[in-house]
Amino acid sequence: MTTNTEIKVDGSMAEKLGLTREEYGMIQKLIGRNPNFTELGLFSAMWSEHCSYKNSRKLFKLFPTRGKRVLVGAGEENTGIVDIGDGMGVAFKIESHNHPSALEPFEASATGIGGCLRDIFTMGAKPVAVLGALRFGSLENERVKYLFKEVIRGLAHYANTAEVNAVGGEAYFDESYEGNPLVNAFVVGIVEQKKIVHGTTAGAGKAVYYIGGDTGRDGVGGASFASQEITEESSSSSGAVAIGNPEIGKRLREACLELIGKGLVAGMQDMGAAGLICSTCETASRGNSGIEFDVALIPQREAKMTPYEILLSESQERMLAILKEGKEDEAISVLKKWGVPVVKIGSVTTDGMVRVKENGKIVAELPVKALTENAPLYDRPVQEPAYLKESQRLDVETIPEPGDCNAVLLELLDSPTIASKEAAYRSFTFRDKDTVLVGAGSDAAVISVKGTRKALAISVDCNGRYCFLNPYQGAMLAVAEAARNIVCSGGQPLAVTDGLNFGNPMKPENYWQFRKCIEGLSAACSALETPVISGNVSFYNENPKGAVDPTPMIGMVGLIEDAAKYVTQDFKKDGDAIVLLGNPAGSLAGSEYLYRIHKQKKGNPGIDIEFEKKVQAACLEAIQAGLVRSAHDLSEGGFAVCAAESCVSNEKGMHGAELRIDAFFQKGVRLDEILFGEAPSRILVTSDPKDLAGFEKIAAKHSVPCFRIGTVGGDRLIIRNGGSDVINLSVRDLNHTWRRSIPVKAGLPLPSAR
Repeated sequence: MTTNTEIKVDGSMAEKLGLTREEYGMIQKLIGRNPNFTELGLFSAMWSEHCSYKNSRKLFKLFPTRGKRVLVGAGEENTGIVDIGDGMGVAFKIESHNHPSALEPFEASATGIGGCLRDIFTMGAKPVAVLGALRFGSLENERVKYLFKEVIRGLAHYANTAEVNAVGGEAYFDESYEGNPLVNAFVVGIVEQKKIVHGTTAGAGKAVYYIGGDTGRDGVGGASFASQEITEESSSSSGAVAIGNPEIGKRLREACLELIGKGLVAGMQDMGAAGLICSTCETASRGNSGIEFDVALIPQREAKMTPYEILLSESQERMLAILKEGKEDEAISVLKKWGVPVVKIGSVTTDGMVRVKENGKIVAELPVKALTENAPLYDRPVQEPAYLKESQRLDVETIPEPGDCNAVLLELLDSPTIASKEAAYRSFTFRDKDTVLVGAGSDAAVISVKGTRKALAISVDCNGRYCFLNPYQGAMLAVAEAARNIVCSGGQPLAVTDGLNFGNPMKPENYWQFRKCIEGLSAACSALETPVISGNVSFYNENPKGAVDPTPMIGMVGLIEDAAKYVTQDFKKDGDAIVLLGNPAGSLAGSEYLYRIHKQKKGNPGIDIEFEKKVQAACLEAIQAGLVRSAHDLSEGGFAVCAAESCVSNEKGMHGAELRIDAFFQKGVRLDEILFGEAPSRILVTSDPKDLAGFEKIAAKHSVPCFRIGTVGGDRLIIRNGGSDVINLSVRDLNHTWRRSIPVKAGLPLPSAR
């Protein structure tokens, strides 16, 4: 075999490729010799954090991953799948594309959606929804404005061209994300259980096919690039950003789904991070086999590509397929019909080796398991961050109470974190309007399941500020909010996919945050019976100013058995009773009010997860009993913001409301804590007055406090305490502020005047 003697391979070279000298020694022992340069490159990619999860996988054992509905669990395949009955399953996964989006936001965000879509349809699931989970710095920063607009444009371009429904998501704005935005795509697909396809070689002797677009040099080294900090030097590494083509992606999706639907596929794998070498090795590893192929057969769009470049290219819209024996001609005919290139590149072997040839000559030959299962796994040192104790210490007596609560509410509605994201999501086009029952703008999106009475409720959530102040409790709060949003829409939470975004794991304070978030996430998922079925880890989210706030994005899917019973957050009818379900007390800890109005990121947020379960159970039972007209969880901005959003969320049917806080305004509690404080386990519900007794009975059954606090009606939001109006604003002013904030700050088109 060739040894690439023109390039010296040693520990120093390994370090240049992102490996350590110790890891280079491990490689020598595993293969019994020195690797050549191409082989070292393969280890560099496959042993990167992005592919091997070497700094995180040991902690994954804490996750609850099993459940009565789990069909495909975490780590088994490209994504997890959950049983939703009627012979159907829901596949879903969240993926990050953070570092590339800091450099090439349009192309990278588009590629992020494309890769996540392929993870879904490679298992036979038809993608039905995509959501974005985004984090940026302040929109007062010109670079941030550019990144925000280009990320939105890239996401919309791919989703619209690929004809997949973008149904919502969330975005937060905080200075910790400046220079290192977080761009996570969350895709949901529906699959017939009998048509689920696995990413395996499926038996020796089978032919291996390359399907999709040509291979170029774009993205070479992308997996390694995503496993290091953004520095002044790396900030110009645009060559590490792969470029997607949504038109080819759409044809590839339809072709693959037809192949799977006709039973022509034995195994299939997306070529994502680390490209061809990752897809071949992972399928062979799952199949306990070997694999042999010739890179000269790979369609190439650039001249004189080396085996190293071909193997590690992250060019998009490419799949590896093992077609069923005797079905190859039929499969090739399907691919040709869709205009998707296909070429046979090799075969499955029995010797457990990945053998790479170039024009018949061996250029790399390695044990499959050495690249996959034998990757090193680390326990990194942990240390509680020095900032933590001081940041958790919040003396509310030093915080001046507001003299004008109207002005505070308007300023909170003007905060980009709270303000309407309509300016972003109106760039997206629904391609299947009959399927999308609720799009962006409510607690959860709702998608009908064709051929059944069922629907899916979908949400993605995380408040990184909470996790900065208390990583364990912050992660629990993220899971709880995602589940609460599902419940507010009428869904029973099923399972979780996590997008774990953190700083450099080699820094003990960062790894302490990571470990605590994993522990909190695990505890909450166990308590709420929502197993983790898939996910993604993105480390090294740092820029020269420091690490991002720890941000474990929680994507969750819930099941609505009767799609006709879904609920949205907007007030529906004048005269409806308004009820606060849960404990009314809020806290300034980690609140948007404290951050926005008083410029402080302080406090110690927390949650009683058992009480949270009771609140969610009461709300869901009431919805299923037909007693609820709207439900909206109290999150960022607290009680006053929740009420305002319920007034204006449906711009075509806005309603005012009169509310009284006397019933729960306890002695010694501050007015700003009641109005703008944040705490979990609280839901604002409306009900027909004749149904109120039934609602209160359900709340009492679950031992959950329930306060009737007002009535829907009029054209103003009025909140009274005793004989005084503490909030009195026109719905029109609330709507104007909430909807115009992001367009004005980001330089996007203003919403049409109503």
